[in-house]
Amino acid sequence: MRTSLEVADVFRAAGPAYRTAHAGRLSLHQLKVMSAIEHCRTAALGGHVEACTDCGHWRIAYNSCRNRHCPKCQGAAAQTWLAAREADLLPVGYFHVVFTLPAEISAIAFHNKALIYDLLFKTASETMLTIAADPRHLGARIGITAVLHTWGSAMTHHPHIHMIVPGGGLSPDGERWISSRPAFLLPVRVLGALFRRLFLTRLLALHDTGKLAFFGQLKPLADRRAFLRHLSPVRKKRWVVYAKPPFAGPEAVLAYLSRYTHRVAISNSRLLRFDEGGVTFRYKDYRRTGADRQQVMTLSADEFIRRFLLHCLPRGFHRIRHYGLLAGSTRKARLERARQLLAVAPPAVDEAPVEPPDPHPPCPCCGGRMVVIETFQRCHPPRGPPSAAAPSGHPAP
Repeated sequence: MRTSLEVADVFRAAGPAYRTAHAGRLSLHQLKVMSAIEHCRTAALGGHVEACTDCGHWRIAYNSCRNRHCPKCQGAAAQTWLAAREADLLPVGYFHVVFTLPAEISAIAFHNKALIYDLLFKTASETMLTIAADPRHLGARIGITAVLHTWGSAMTHHPHIHMIVPGGGLSPDGERWISSRPAFLLPVRVLGALFRRLFLTRLLALHDTGKLAFFGQLKPLADRRAFLRHLSPVRKKRWVVYAKPPFAGPEAVLAYLSRYTHRVAISNSRLLRFDEGGVTFRYKDYRRTGADRQQVMTLSADEFIRRFLLHCLPRGFHRIRHYGLLAGSTRKARLERARQLLAVAPPAVDEAPVEPPDPHPPCPCCGGRMVVIETFQRCHPPRGPPSAAAPSGHPAP
């Protein structure tokens, strides 16, 4: 059911003025994201007309934009992705680990999204795999599903990686399954120290090769000495790696993944009001506890759009990645070996052809089957309701 207020409503009302006010400062990619959200499920993208084969009730269904930044288009994508991941789950405890960049690095990441986000993925995954393989800790090759989020609850720029990790892994020779302790995977202080060292070493290498760009207040950081001074306090502080308690089972893992994998900066369900005073929405203040954590914020429409566009990912950038046991073409073989060692049966494979589900919801009047009777292209509305005398399932002449 459509919520009373959507991000698209804000973009349609305030987007044209925002584009005019920021002409020349918005990237082509940001403009395309705005256009996709504004036109999603409208006549601008075309669609089709459906009619019930029993009672003749008809309705218009517009096409979705399928943009990965659109709040309305992520539900179906998440369900498809989750169905493919369900067979990968093992009957062990799963842990949720979060790697977060310090604010000083986040500022650099904002102007170098593809490079820094990719570096965040690589260093966080290497940190986990290295410490897990150390015999002093787990001594096993683990599997990782990593998801990038670039926002805080108030849509500020806050890059961090969410990881889902099974509680154990294969021994180096592949002959044993090594389980972690029930409520402990790896020491977070050790993870944080290695993560900091790896990230800063590679960040400096990017700077030395001239791959980083700096603008505005950060422009002086193009000088190596200024860059080192900027990183000096970061080298001394503790980098946050947070490990949550394990999930209650594979079903809880899937429920978590359904909320996190295809999330965008803000969902339509968090919007409360949009008027001349701005956009009002709910957010979590993590500095508070209990019921006080849920807060309400109002931003001007321009500021709301600006914050939303902060989180447009670079074109072609993969925000969900797999490592260790779950990476590459050998993933199925590794998971099969893990199930053998855990003495569990492989997922059942139904060899009978599966009939694809009907993509059209049932008739809201009688519950009958809806069929497409007309399609129309972008910016061309349907010709009108079918005639009552028209045969079921066929357009009127």
